[in-house]
Amino acid sequence: MKKIAVTVAVLALGLAACQAKTEENAAGNEANVENAANEDVNAATTDAGNAADNALDAAGNAIDNAGAAVDNAADAVSNAASNAAN
Repeated sequence: MKKIAVTVAVLALGLAACQAKTEENAAGNEANVENAANEDVNAATTDAGNAADNALDAAGNAIDNAGAAVDNAADAVSNAASNAAN
């Protein structure tokens, strides 16, 4: 009878110890989920920032190219006028 009582007590203590670990694991899992979410947000923010930088660079390049095209057109008009005078 004492062996059964001791066995039950040991099993009860073992279950109580496992319950605490389960709660600790749940808290740890929650922290892992939060950390993963933060990493996702940080990565998305970085990606969005890079995309915006690239778009601004592309717009700047387009403006530069348009300016060069205007200069080339002006040169072509000037050359045509010079050629017509000759």
